[in-house]
Amino acid sequence: MKLSDLQTPCLILDKSRVERNCARMSARAAELGVALRPHMKTGKSAEIAKIATAGQTDQTGKAGGVTVSTLAEADYLFEHGFTDIVYAVSIPPSKLDRAAALTARGADLKILIDSVEVADAIAAHPGSHAALIEIDCGEHRTGVDHDNDRLIAIARILDTSPRSRLAGVMTHAGHSYRGRSPEDMKAVASAERDAAVAAAELIRADGIACPIVSVGSTPTALYADHLDGVTEMRPGVYTLGDLFQAGIGSHGIDDIASAVVASVISHNKARGTLILDAGGIALSKDRSTEALGKDGDMGFGLLADLETGRPLHGLTIRGTHQEHGEVHLPDPALFAELSIGTRVRVLPNHVCMTVAAYENYEVFEEGSDEIIARWDRRNGW
Repeated sequence: MKLSDLQTPCLILDKSRVERNCARMSARAAELGVALRPHMKTGKSAEIAKIATAGQTDQTGKAGGVTVSTLAEADYLFEHGFTDIVYAVSIPPSKLDRAAALTARGADLKILIDSVEVADAIAAHPGSHAALIEIDCGEHRTGVDHDNDRLIAIARILDTSPRSRLAGVMTHAGHSYRGRSPEDMKAVASAERDAAVAAAELIRADGIACPIVSVGSTPTALYADHLDGVTEMRPGVYTLGDLFQAGIGSHGIDDIASAVVASVISHNKARGTLILDAGGIALSKDRSTEALGKDGDMGFGLLADLETGRPLHGLTIRGTHQEHGEVHLPDPALFAELSIGTRVRVLPNHVCMTVAAYENYEVFEEGSDEIIARWDRRNGW
């Protein structure tokens, strides 16, 4: 099967670009002297996880550690041989049974908390848990301030729990996405590192072990001056890349590894528009690139040539309905180039959101139009 044979809309993956992106970040982690624990919230695929952890192993020689955003991902990756797993979303007490069951099966699962209430629930739970305390390094979404009394209170509860333990601290500088210059990114990366290290030192000063000091986002991983005192980093979007990350300088447009294939299904020459069979469900309605200003705004996705992946005349999807994507053509001659039935790639604004609509990737290699594999994804929670 070839790219041109695919039913649309569908999700494609350039394996060569994934390998290149992952090799670049692995080299960066080695340069910084920390372990790389890739976040699989983006790829949600065992095959991508294998590429992202290539050359990395845990203490037992098994595949390197990974990060997940759902317990469904944790179960799926454990079934594919990954045992060292961080579940990087604050866990409610209602999910402790599922987490303990995965640990009982042999997973080295670390869960995330930021409250005394959940620490108490963990201490009272009959299962065994290892927990990381989330530190707020400036995004103000979740997490504890690195010098807050609540930090030590949580650590003490976990330290004295009969069946559970404190595994360490982690933080996520999601606000790095608001940076628009290398200086912005470096400042956020410094604050991220400082908050995590300060929290770990405060816990250790209380006589409690804090082995893991975990930080991570794709921009801060790339722009950090150093990660002294940190043990691991957890970037994720870099594996596939997207238009927003390209817009803030994390990588180039030609590093974007995943795209939606769509077909031209209608022309409206009076309005100067064409319609694709990929709308809000196939692409998501993410508009993150709008924050990049007029030159960086890619609408709901950037059109690219099906075979080469090169952008097509700067065309973007300017409007979406459930199953329709509307493209404005600045030149009527483009109707002939993009005739009805023509297939194009649509590069995603926020790849994590776009790929979530699909159960698998149609995989090919750069420079070829042959589909060489179909890789599954693990959606759900």
